[in-house]
Amino acid sequence: MCRFIESIKLLDGKFYRLPYHQHRINRAFEDLYPHSELINLAKIIADLTVPDKGLFKCRLVFDSTLQFTEIVPYKRRTIESLQLVEASMEAKSYKLEQRTSLNAAYEQRGRCDDILIVNQGYISDTWYANVALWDGKHWFTPTLPIIEGVQRASLLRENKIIAKDIAANEISNYTRICIFNAMMEFGEIELDTKQIFNVNHPKSS
Repeated sequence: MCRFIESIKLLDGKFYRLPYHQHRINRAFEDLYPHSELINLAKIIADLTVPDKGLFKCRLVFDSTLQFTEIVPYKRRTIESLQLVEASMEAKSYKLEQRTSLNAAYEQRGRCDDILIVNQGYISDTWYANVALWDGKHWFTPTLPIIEGVQRASLLRENKIIAKDIAANEISNYTRICIFNAMMEFGEIELDTKQIFNVNHPKSS
């Protein structure tokens, strides 16, 4: 049986984007466990003892029932370069605990800090995060990421990013790339697209 995870940001005693995490859990149960009792995040969190200072990841692992919950300190990774990696993967509405295909793609990063996955010619995600690219006017996020992140859903609803198919050979049309997930806020990690390797950038005149 597959197991799924939710990684919830906990900062100074406050949980972030709980309705979006609950919605993603709901979709997993609707698709896979329609006759099982739904996991209720509000009830689970009410029973937790949480630290009131610092940044933590609250991690839930579940299948048709909750398997375990843990709260661990979180330190943001340093990402200063991305390697384009071609990998054919199916888009998921929820997060699988098993990440064999993603881990295999990550091993192809070479000297870069992370990867930017190219799925059937179009960019999707990094190893652990969604992305958005800046064209000088708007932030665009891939229409079909491998994992539909909760912060991505929040940003789309707030009209802060726009979903769009972005071909790998179009990356040079953008100047910046932002990397974000449930734990990393939008804007915390932002790179020049020239730090994405295996991209043909136009030469400066």
